[in-house]
Amino acid sequence: MSDSPGWASPGSSPSDPPPASGGKAPGGDGTDRTPAEQPPTNWSAQQPPPAPQGWGAPPPPPQGPPDWGNWGPPPAAKPGVIPLRPLGVGEILDGAVSTARAHWRTVLGISLAVAVMIQLVSTVATGIWLRDNSGFEALQTGETPTNEELRDALSGTTNALGFEMLATLVGTVIATAMLTVVVSRAVLGRQVSLGEAWRDSRGLLPRLLGLTLLVGLIVTAAVTVGVLPGILLSATGSLPAGIGLFFLGGLAGTVVAVWLWVRYCLSAPALMLERQGVIAAMRRSARLVRGSWWRIFGIQLLTFVLVMMVGMIIQLPASLLAPVLGGNGLDSFVSGGPVEMSWTYLAVVGIGAVLASTITLPLSAGVTALLYMDQRIRREALDLELARAAGVPGYEQHTGDTASGN
Repeated sequence: MSDSPGWASPGSSPSDPPPASGGKAPGGDGTDRTPAEQPPTNWSAQQPPPAPQGWGAPPPPPQGPPDWGNWGPPPAAKPGVIPLRPLGVGEILDGAVSTARAHWRTVLGISLAVAVMIQLVSTVATGIWLRDNSGFEALQTGETPTNEELRDALSGTTNALGFEMLATLVGTVIATAMLTVVVSRAVLGRQVSLGEAWRDSRGLLPRLLGLTLLVGLIVTAAVTVGVLPGILLSATGSLPAGIGLFFLGGLAGTVVAVWLWVRYCLSAPALMLERQGVIAAMRRSARLVRGSWWRIFGIQLLTFVLVMMVGMIIQLPASLLAPVLGGNGLDSFVSGGPVEMSWTYLAVVGIGAVLASTITLPLSAGVTALLYMDQRIRREALDLELARAAGVPGYEQHTGDTASGN
């Protein structure tokens, strides 16, 4: 496939792989697009001529009002939430927040619906399998559980955790797909309704689910391969050496897992916005991340820390209130002692989790989508295609010149 496919606006037909030349730029005005690895045709003609060298060089022109006799670069076009140029860290974060503010009805509807679905499944599963589980209660109180209680606690925890992970996976896929569509429209300065975001994303949900599972399996496999030798060595009787190898292997596996996760972190927006397949989207992400791994890792790490801090701040009141309303008292929260998982306690904790997810989901999804666009702007001049798709004045003539071969 081409290393530089054009911009595929949400709702367009699949294009895997997009044409390398002679095709139409999706989301543009229907004319040929500029090759990604070369500067646009006639680009140099739009710039000021180079200053003459030597003793006979004339003095610089006098400074006048803005845009009068000033050879500086013009300000970048900004039809939507970000300027169409390479972005800084603050501009990426601000773009994600601005998207949530400019399209708050759609963003709030998506994140709230997904958060309620995830937390409802999690709360019901926890209440069914752990609320009256004697083995789990024995583990909480520090008592020595019997073998039967231990099996009950293990099975109940596994069932509750399995349903929670399944709901989180499905909800995250839906939220990522729809929020990526919203961000792509927000960059162009266009409105999008909840129904439009769903129609544009639902056809790609199976692919995105497969992509999420595959990347998760790859990351998990890296950690598993790292700790497996230590586990096998401990099982053969060399417990001290096995424990040491376990921790060393776990550390090495975690490093590899983080490297792989960053390498493929742009796969989801590549799949959604370029209508790629699963493997093609992963290869696309690897190409975009190449040479910028540390920068993308730093931005994603900063976003993760911000999301965790915001989530903890929002959930703190619910965590303080839940033991009181659930009949455990505030002492159980302060001392960290066991709590009775009544339905009231689970409901209050669930409300706090819903509010936290509603705020943090748009931030994490928005940053990833804008990181993808920023990498394409830096490498492939995607800003020109976005400006044409947004109808920014001054780019139509450039497109016509490119199409005529001048």
